[in-house]
Amino acid sequence: MPAAGRRLPLPMSPVPLVGVIRSNLEESVHLGDVVAADTEGRPVATAGDPELSLFARSCMKPVQAIVSLSLAPFEFSDREVAVMCASHNAEPVHVHTVRSLLGRAGVPEEELQCPEARPWDDEARAADPQRRRINSDCSGKHGGMLAACHAQGWPVESYRELGHPLQERVLDAVREASGEDPAIGVDGCGVPVHGLSLRAMARIYAWLSRPERCSEPLRPSVARAGAAMRAEPYLVAGRNRVDTAVMQAAPDVLVKGGAEGLMCAAITDRGLGVALKVADGGSRATAPSLVRVLRLLDALADPDVERLGSFARPPVLGGGRPVGELVAAFDLEFA
Repeated sequence: MPAAGRRLPLPMSPVPLVGVIRSNLEESVHLGDVVAADTEGRPVATAGDPELSLFARSCMKPVQAIVSLSLAPFEFSDREVAVMCASHNAEPVHVHTVRSLLGRAGVPEEELQCPEARPWDDEARAADPQRRRINSDCSGKHGGMLAACHAQGWPVESYRELGHPLQERVLDAVREASGEDPAIGVDGCGVPVHGLSLRAMARIYAWLSRPERCSEPLRPSVARAGAAMRAEPYLVAGRNRVDTAVMQAAPDVLVKGGAEGLMCAAITDRGLGVALKVADGGSRATAPSLVRVLRLLDALADPDVERLGSFARPPVLGGGRPVGELVAAFDLEFA
């Protein structure tokens, strides 16, 4: 209990991030929180609450892939490494690449324990409407985990469980990268998910951009994962996805989205990490929020924002035609 007369600090409120404009009227507003931090976790720019608690969801995939790579001594291609870090659309190129990495590591496809799913992408789903584990957006991550288990002789049946040696190594890496001891839950694909502050998520992405500051066992894999994401951004997400679009527009930026309105990025040439969370979990506000943050941090220039088009200002439709747009107009407070 706090001492008599002493008030505990209240959490900061989320700030308006994105307005939804229809026919010149703002009919909805998405609130959220943003932080950019350095490799020590020091905030350099914020909007809202940098200490907001959340689950990392798929924004942790690059760290999970780094651990898998550090344990699996196979000559993976850039595409295979990028799809380990991905929440992919299950377009043919993604499914082919997951099968390629499984084959390279001698992992049977039947060992995947991610949920069966249809492809996210409309065209891919029309071509293959069946629910398959290989179509899960997490199948690349699971393939990397299984490759590590095969290489180390660890049990494959229990690779998703918290007490498994692989998940213990992942937890160690999360602690190193974030500087926090995370809460643990269960992610949508069944592996452990890590609960951290928004500031710690930004620190993780700063860590990803500075391999030389990582511990020796992980250092080569941190560099490898970042290089693969930059080389093959389409494998990280795919068609009509902001992760891929931003990385194609800005080669010095790594981007990875997660569920419930979380987006993270690394500005690799400056050693900065960015994390933003849309408070209501709505995915429609994440792309314009991310583009706005990166522009305010000078990681994107005005021509880049123009090229990103519908990600920066997604259209609001009426009768199948644009009658408005989503507008991100917030500012950052710089330290």
